[in-house]
Amino acid sequence: MVDKVIENNRVSITGEIISEFRFSHQVFGEGFYIVDVSVNRLSDMTDVIPLMVSERLVDVTKNYIGYTVVASGQFRSYNKHDGERNKLVLSIFVRDWELMGEKDETGKTNQIFLDGFICKSPVYRKTPLGREISDLLIAVNRPYGKSDYIPCIAWGRNARFASSFEVGSRIQIWGRVQSREYIKKINENEAEKHTAYEVSVSKLEYTAS
Repeated sequence: MVDKVIENNRVSITGEIISEFRFSHQVFGEGFYIVDVSVNRLSDMTDVIPLMVSERLVDVTKNYIGYTVVASGQFRSYNKHDGERNKLVLSIFVRDWELMGEKDETGKTNQIFLDGFICKSPVYRKTPLGREISDLLIAVNRPYGKSDYIPCIAWGRNARFASSFEVGSRIQIWGRVQSREYIKKINENEAEKHTAYEVSVSKLEYTAS
């Protein structure tokens, strides 16, 4: 049962470690840490993706900045209580970790597959330059009755196709994990820079509810 559920959320990335490990939380005495990895896109841009790693999988006391890592696992979400609001926090929960050495330039990888359900009506829009976009929120089941809520973004023909999807319908998505910076206005004089994580969709299949 567990293996079958895990098959619906698979991600693998190869990239350069650009931070030290930061403590996240502890479960039954097992510590989990966050480390940031930079992954090149086909363009000149890069995505900075947080990995959630167990201290039992990796020696988190070491500094691996500059090393290339091959990591695979699941794209996970959890709600973080921030004052009176809940914030959706996303990271890759690592199950397999392999270091390739410093500045190893073997092919960079960023691939994800999700099999889940649409849990919010898609938001379709066009950019000022006329590019079509649809924002999707996908619920992906996890063992023991839990779910991960994954924001996804579709472009062009996929965006038009996705704009009519119904809440509760099953969807399969192939794509990559991407990071995106944005500015959030606090008040008239203050603004904060934030980073959002989402799946950029390259292919999707839809089953109406």
